[in-house]
Amino acid sequence: MHIWILTDGKIGDRMQCLGVVSRLGAEAEEKVIAPGKPWEWLMPRGPVPPKHRPGRPGSPIAPPFPDVAIASGRRMVPYLKAVKAASGGRTFTVFLKDPRIGESAADLIWMPSHDRFRAENVLVTDTGPHPLTPAAIAEAAAVRPAEWDRLPSPRLGVLIGNPVSGARDRAAALDHFMKQIDHAKNEIGSIIVTQSRRTPEPVMAALRDRLEGFPHWIWSPETDNPYRAMLGFADMLAVTADSHNMMSEALSTGTPVFPLRPYRLNPKLAGFIDRLDAAGQTRPFEGALEPYDYVPVDATEEIAEAIRQGFAKRSH
Repeated sequence: MHIWILTDGKIGDRMQCLGVVSRLGAEAEEKVIAPGKPWEWLMPRGPVPPKHRPGRPGSPIAPPFPDVAIASGRRMVPYLKAVKAASGGRTFTVFLKDPRIGESAADLIWMPSHDRFRAENVLVTDTGPHPLTPAAIAEAAAVRPAEWDRLPSPRLGVLIGNPVSGARDRAAALDHFMKQIDHAKNEIGSIIVTQSRRTPEPVMAALRDRLEGFPHWIWSPETDNPYRAMLGFADMLAVTADSHNMMSEALSTGTPVFPLRPYRLNPKLAGFIDRLDAAGQTRPFEGALEPYDYVPVDATEEIAEAIRQGFAKRSH
């Protein structure tokens, strides 16, 4: 199966596409495309720039066309449609997340359930696709930092996105997050922390102060991020609920997950967390931080299987 990945380079979009490709057991040709102005202003509805049309020399979507093209990010919608048209309909097209133009964007569209658009060619799941597998997580955990083994149990892995995102009163949002950390300190033996690219430094500075004297380990961005190792090693996981991607990856592990609801949370993401709580897949962070069991959630394989079936139908 010859596959293209089309993104504008955003790491979240790339990781979701790469995750799906890995589950297909294939390798992909990754195309990072920058439409440039004014074309990107017209997207997702506008056309690709003239220099990027499939027939132009040097076009990023020049033939030979792939069997499957997977795209994410609104700027890639016109490119995906252009590949479909130029291939004479032979390329099976897939778009991850809401394309904003309806069902015509691709043969198969994956949508997280907190987005409302629905159609016959739309696959809906609560969690999203990602590149992690149990084997990759176990491999990372096997080479974890030695300091982790000296921390008292139970060990809580805290995965931080931006807990003050969307809050007008950032001081109140930060105070809310620190109180959540205080709750964790009363419930568990130690804390292991990693942050994302979106985590503000004032949040990390406050966290370092709050954990002073308590058994903990905080990742320093000067070293390789042990994010995958944390997923495989921690006894429990706490994830800031502003990150749908990190929540999805945590829930693929089968490790107990406690969402850290920010002071102000997007209603769509709040509904996402509510559904997970109701299904018993997560537990409220405000309660007891104790182990529990659930079946790991894996949307990546579900999406990959939908692509296999769609491509097989198209091929016959």
